[in-house]
Amino acid sequence: MTAPEHRAGGLDANTRAEDSRAFIQMTLQQFAGNNGFQAAIRRDGRLAGIVGLHFVDWSNRVTSIGYWLGREHVGCGVMTRAVARVLDHAFSELRLGLVEVRCAPGNHKSRAIPERLGFTCEGQLRQREWLYDHFVDHVVYSLRAEEWAGPEERTARRTR
Repeated sequence: MTAPEHRAGGLDANTRAEDSRAFIQMTLQQFAGNNGFQAAIRRDGRLAGIVGLHFVDWSNRVTSIGYWLGREHVGCGVMTRAVARVLDHAFSELRLGLVEVRCAPGNHKSRAIPERLGFTCEGQLRQREWLYDHFVDHVVYSLRAEEWAGPEERTARRTR
C-alpha cells in the first residue's frame, strides 16, 4: 500500500509483515472481545484503507470511528461511504447512542467526512496526541443515533 495522505501515529510503525500480522491479531482480539472492529476497505480489488470502531463504552453506548485511506484513493467518496456503513451498523445493529470522530485540525480531508455526514463539531482538545515529534490537537465531532438518517432515508433524499 502506498503512503497515506495523512498518517496516523501507529501506522508508521507498521512497515514489516510481522507488524501487519500483529495488527491483524490485535484487531481479531478486539472483535472477539466485543470491543469494536477494524474492516478493510477494498477498491478495484486492492486494499484502499481501513475503517473501524475503537473501544466501545457499552455502559454509555458510545464509541468512536477511526479511518485511514491510501493517498491514491482520496477524493473518490470511498471513505465517506465506508463511514456511513459503519454508522448504520453502530446505530442499527449495535444500538449505540453516540459516535465520535476525532481529527487533527489541519487534516481537512479527514475533517470533511464527519462534516459531510452531519456530525456536530463539539470543539478542540489541546495536545491530545503525540504524533511523530510533537503533540497535536484533536477536533471532536459527534453524532447521536437520532440524528442519523439511515440508509433508507439517505436513498430517499438522493431520489428526490
